[in-house]
Amino acid sequence: MIKNMIKNMIKKDKIIFDNKYPKVNYIGNKEKLANWICDYFPKNTNSVFDAFSGGSSIGYESKKRGYKTISNDILKINYYLAQSLVENNKETLNEKDIDIIFNGKPLKGFMYRNYSEVFFFPEECMDLDLYRKNINKLSSEYKKSIAFTLIRRAMVRKMPYSRFNLNWEKIKQLRDEEYSYAKYKRKRAYHNESIKSHFIKNFKDYNNAVFNNGKNNKVYNDDIFNLLNTLSADIIYLDPPYTGTMNNYFGFYGLVDEYIHSKKLKPFENNFIDKKSSLALFDKLFSNLQNFKYWFLSYNNNSYPSKDELINIISQYSNDIQVIEKPYNYKVTGKAKKTKNTEYLFIINNDKFKECVNE
Repeated sequence: MIKNMIKNMIKKDKIIFDNKYPKVNYIGNKEKLANWICDYFPKNTNSVFDAFSGGSSIGYESKKRGYKTISNDILKINYYLAQSLVENNKETLNEKDIDIIFNGKPLKGFMYRNYSEVFFFPEECMDLDLYRKNINKLSSEYKKSIAFTLIRRAMVRKMPYSRFNLNWEKIKQLRDEEYSYAKYKRKRAYHNESIKSHFIKNFKDYNNAVFNNGKNNKVYNDDIFNLLNTLSADIIYLDPPYTGTMNNYFGFYGLVDEYIHSKKLKPFENNFIDKKSSLALFDKLFSNLQNFKYWFLSYNNNSYPSKDELINIISQYSNDIQVIEKPYNYKVTGKAKKTKNTEYLFIINNDKFKECVNE
């Protein structure tokens, strides 16, 4: 149950809720940039579509500001994350739910058969298989989504570098606390805490992040190109993978989707990873945004295509383009990259929006 009362204040003619976005550990997450980005939303904004929701930091901030928020992500676990924090207005996990999730003996299921000594030790995989079975027993879809989100947090927390693309020998080496201390002066004992321990440590923070902003918020789990012509909002916020950077999100987190579905999965299409197809994908993207008055795009200086190339693509569809720049260094495993980064925020006014609506 949520123990703390939701407080609010008025800012820029919108209600601001003071619920705190929980710890997610998502590569490329905009948690520290969310306020900066959303502060540029026009005052007449009522609805926001977060089209590549990822860790849901923008969708969550949008919800806090009182906007009707729509979220989408092609990864199932990101859908559950958004369903927990954006669409969900009131449901939380209680002690009875926790007992259901962790009740029973470890079993040899999908994770044990496929990922023992690949990403986790066999006994850890057996625990995960038990929890997966038990999550299905929870009484609502929102409770299930919170549970999956917390399991994801625990799995990522146990994984060196917070992503599932290391080989087993490297994982074992980095989970060795003595090795870690000798090399990095940190034991990183949290890698060896149990899944259950991580879950219990974080579930109150996720419960307390749930609130009702009075809007009918909605989340989707689809390829973005299947939704653009069926949805509308004042703002569409775009944060696709940055081509040329650490952007293989299926490679990083697809394992959690496989855990949810209990089967092996193929990488999804339209993933913005391949430089050969990224120009065509961006052109396809901007050519299908007629249902949105304002287009906001997050980008950075190390990505492909370049800022100027993107402007050339966007200018085919709008002549009202502004680019805001902000020095920003992403951190991975607690260390800032040595290269200096500039975060770009493209703000595009769809100057054909009224024309489209009138038609």
